[in-house]
Amino acid sequence: MASLLAAGVVATLVPALMPVLAPTTASAAGNPLDPYLQQKPSWHRCANRLPAAFQCARIKVPLDYSRPGGKTLDLAISRMRTSTKNERRGVLLLNPGGPGGEGVTMPMDEASILPKSVTRKYDLVGFDPRGIGESSPVSCGLTSKEENRERPYKPETFAKDVTWARTVAEKCYAKQGDRLGHITTRNTARDMDVIRAVLGEKKISYLGVSYGTYLGAVYTQMFPERTDRFVLDSAADPARVWRGVFQDWAQGAEPAFARWAEWTARRNSTYKLGSTPESVRKTFYDLVARADREPIRFEGASLAGADIRSESRVRFFYLRDAAQWIAKVKKAAGGRAPFSGQDFKARPQAQPSFGRAVPSDNEGAAFWSIACADTRDWPRDPEQYRSDAIRDKAAYPVYGDFVSNIKPCAFWKKQGSEPATRVDNKVGALILQYEWDFQTPLTSSQGLRRVMKGAKMVTVAGGVGHGVYGLETCADKTATAYLTTGKLPTKDMTCKAPAATLRQGGADPLPSSAPQG
Repeated sequence: MASLLAAGVVATLVPALMPVLAPTTASAAGNPLDPYLQQKPSWHRCANRLPAAFQCARIKVPLDYSRPGGKTLDLAISRMRTSTKNERRGVLLLNPGGPGGEGVTMPMDEASILPKSVTRKYDLVGFDPRGIGESSPVSCGLTSKEENRERPYKPETFAKDVTWARTVAEKCYAKQGDRLGHITTRNTARDMDVIRAVLGEKKISYLGVSYGTYLGAVYTQMFPERTDRFVLDSAADPARVWRGVFQDWAQGAEPAFARWAEWTARRNSTYKLGSTPESVRKTFYDLVARADREPIRFEGASLAGADIRSESRVRFFYLRDAAQWIAKVKKAAGGRAPFSGQDFKARPQAQPSFGRAVPSDNEGAAFWSIACADTRDWPRDPEQYRSDAIRDKAAYPVYGDFVSNIKPCAFWKKQGSEPATRVDNKVGALILQYEWDFQTPLTSSQGLRRVMKGAKMVTVAGGVGHGVYGLETCADKTATAYLTTGKLPTKDMTCKAPAATLRQGGADPLPSSAPQG
């Protein structure tokens, strides 16, 4: 990755980009970003069915920050203001993750979750990042079949996967053109700084989850002097963006599988999956092989071996949930009707937008737009993906071939994109992490901690899930203290999850902040 200037500007960019880094809202005369920095949002009630205190507005940002006089994008922003002006510190900007997650409803959601001591200190501010939701949403016109990212490697289907990847890239450029090169994390960080200026703040505080931790880390690198109190919850390793981040999902699944096999073996009288970890593992892979020979009919779905592996990747972190599910699939494979329940393939329906219509493929289109344009490091040769998928299926058999198989980024045009941001600073921040996180493994957060030398990290030992703060864990007290007083722990900390979590995990669904495969 190319080295960047401390303030976050690529050395080869034109000088017109420099004014966005001006140290105050009242920027120097002739700053071409003045029209953006000095906007006055027209706040209004977001919708009649929503609380009156939940306000929305739209502002403009440049499509291309190196040409601020050119095309613009709409940015949907929202807020819930603190009612205690004498205690108010500033704004707490929020991001739910993704990439591709909408954040404009977050202030209303977080107002009921965050401690009152925090909501008294901050106006909660949300936004849909550029290209997402109501912020000039991108669309590639993808069909539901083309949106499916769960593609295991098989020699007989690899040519079709290459065609799929090329088709997605070509359809995105046919609909969006050069706009796609500007739907990036770096530009979203610049948008965050425009939001800061528009709100009249010298600095912003921030709470970001999952992908939002990478976005927050990039902001600290680009705008260190504007960074106040940043909580980075369930963190992505910036050195592995983005192919490495996806591959972390497979690497993290293997120790979770081993842990689950040990737990399940001790409960063979209940689940009948094997009395030793080795026999439990054999039961699982026998089921996969059985489903590869002939798909298993299960709860209205037809499960191939790849479906079982894909679904199990997350379930293995939740010990009892995984054991119950695999036991049901085993019964179904034996011809016995499983418990009647929801088809695991069914996804929650998207909540209706309270503003403009959002394209049905927006989440998927935005996911690829950001993942492919954020970095120039994606291999271009399909055969590289083939060999990597074969290698990683052998090394990480639960999920390795899924993440290393061909992706649309192999065919993504790089015009207008920048090198990935090299995060390396001493900005203060608090990183929160579960030991057993299925989307950003513990090693991922440790990678962010290494390059953010001024940060401190709280690890919840035995914690399972994705997203820590506000879920009544032992990390909540430290995060709340940091947001309300600014005091970080003197050193990295480890605390224990509740005993029930340590014993068996939970059965929580995949959170919306986590990208799905």
